[in-house]
Amino acid sequence: MPISDLAKASLHKKVMKLMGNRFEISIVAHDESWANTCIQEAVEEIRRIEKLLTTFDDSSQTSLINKNAGIGPVKGDVEMFELIQRSKKISAITQGSFDITYGSIDKRLWNFDQSMKSLPEPGIAKQLVRLINYENVILDEKNVTVFLKERGMRIGFGGIGKGYAAEMAKQLLKRKGVESGVVNAAGDLTAWGVKSNGKPWT
Repeated sequence: MPISDLAKASLHKKVMKLMGNRFEISIVAHDESWANTCIQEAVEEIRRIEKLLTTFDDSSQTSLINKNAGIGPVKGDVEMFELIQRSKKISAITQGSFDITYGSIDKRLWNFDQSMKSLPEPGIAKQLVRLINYENVILDEKNVTVFLKERGMRIGFGGIGKGYAAEMAKQLLKRKGVESGVVNAAGDLTAWGVKSNGKPWT
């Protein structure tokens, strides 16, 4: 969109709760109705990703992988497989500081809500922490399967899921012809283009 046209465009914004967090989608466009349609499609894309990655739905691919830990590999779709593959690469780069197998202690050990009244027993803590090891996530690229080697292992996408959803929403909006906007997923944000006054997003 040329700078001269930007001045005639408006910022259209929607704030909502998605993936358990505050999402804000903002786009620069001339037509309000078109902008709202584009934003709604971005919301549906985020909901699609949430359904794929959630551990709160027993039928999600993530839940099926976790249920079959130590039992057998689970065939997933390519998108899930590639996200786990990317996560393992980040784990290797960070020497395990980032690790999607943190799910082994999520909820069962450290559940930071009002139901947690005391620290877990040291023995239980050691037992569950032992299960955190990204190297025990076995990926079969040929068959597109994921296998967690140890019983009790769990993966979770809390550290990467929101950022991934924001990026996928951005790509959808760009394909729709949105030339400028911001997707803010509770601080994990991505931006493209410039503001309606021609200045960069800050």
